[in-house]
Amino acid sequence: MIYFETGSRIDRLVSDMRRHFKTQGRAHLPWRRTRDPYKVLVSEVMLQQTQVERVIPFYKNFLREFPNAQRLAEAELSRVLTAWQGLGYNRRAKYLHGAAKEVVEKWHGKFPRTAAEIESLPGVGPYTARAVAAFAFNSPEVFIETNIRTVFLQHCFASRRTKVSDKEILLLVAEAFKRSKMEPREFYAALMDYGAHLKRSGMKLNAKSKHYAKQSKFEGSARQLRGHILKLLLQKPHTERSLVQQTGRSSADVRAALADLQKEKMITKQGSLFIIAA
Repeated sequence: MIYFETGSRIDRLVSDMRRHFKTQGRAHLPWRRTRDPYKVLVSEVMLQQTQVERVIPFYKNFLREFPNAQRLAEAELSRVLTAWQGLGYNRRAKYLHGAAKEVVEKWHGKFPRTAAEIESLPGVGPYTARAVAAFAFNSPEVFIETNIRTVFLQHCFASRRTKVSDKEILLLVAEAFKRSKMEPREFYAALMDYGAHLKRSGMKLNAKSKHYAKQSKFEGSARQLRGHILKLLLQKPHTERSLVQQTGRSSADVRAALADLQKEKMITKQGSLFIIAA
């Protein structure tokens, strides 16, 4: 049940969101100009933990090389990872490659339409599946991500509480969607744009979320080492010893990174050489 005070806050939220979207909405974003579910999925995967402006050139270049699921599914993983270089979190490229293969093989090239079907694709979680369903198919989904969370923390919880659960916020997202009387793709575009605006304005509220976790330092991390190893292997095969020399990291660190990459099926070993998986 939405009490009167909360209802009035949501009405204000919707009003402010609409006003911002009308005057400062990000209609220039290339993924806003398509309803192709494959292209929407590419954008959503790229946008995970990556700033919008960094994603734009990668998104355009990636789609020039892999304009549809069929072309991506047919490509070697090494080619996909090469196109992804510089964007980080290389597992996302692996998952996207796997999702394209499943669309082609299981769905016979026809992209699944429901959130549940989309979520069955490799590496696609609840948020991504619902975002694709909303933006590609205008499906009335209810979901949350960091910008959406910021909007509701600011309007409904800013001065009152910490440790706010996403379950609480999702109820408010559903109510705001109902009150807005907007189409799903327009509602979520407006909500995300407004949240991004609040963040740029200095609203650092996600620490109030029960699900907040401070991002670990990248420099010197295992993630940095895995990325470095993949970059080297995209150039040519390497032995463990040469990877230790090239990365400047300890044998133990390199061995652990190689084990992780093999477990994720990003790389494989042929004799003494490590190579990108087929």
